[in-house]
Amino acid sequence: MKTLYLNANELELGFDQSLKLANAAAEHVLAKQGGAMLLSFYDRDRNLESPHGVSECHVNCAIPGWQDYAENRGGALMVNFEKGRFVFCYRPLDF
Repeated sequence: MKTLYLNANELELGFDQSLKLANAAAEHVLAKQGGAMLLSFYDRDRNLESPHGVSECHVNCAIPGWQDYAENRGGALMVNFEKGRFVFCYRPLDF
């Protein structure tokens, strides 16, 4: 999975604003593949992941559950804000 790293500290973006920016970036990057669909995310500020509970089996693993979930479902792009503060994983719609 390719990763787009974004450092937006100075913009003081919250989760919702980061999600909107990630969606726009993913749509742009995956446009030639029909667009983007969000598969999973991680919010370090709230220690929240989606799908809920995917990291329960990954406690001692090198790859977090939300990333493994996306990779095993066609994930092609990870948008990573501020070194893991907010991370969003997408797959192309033409999968």
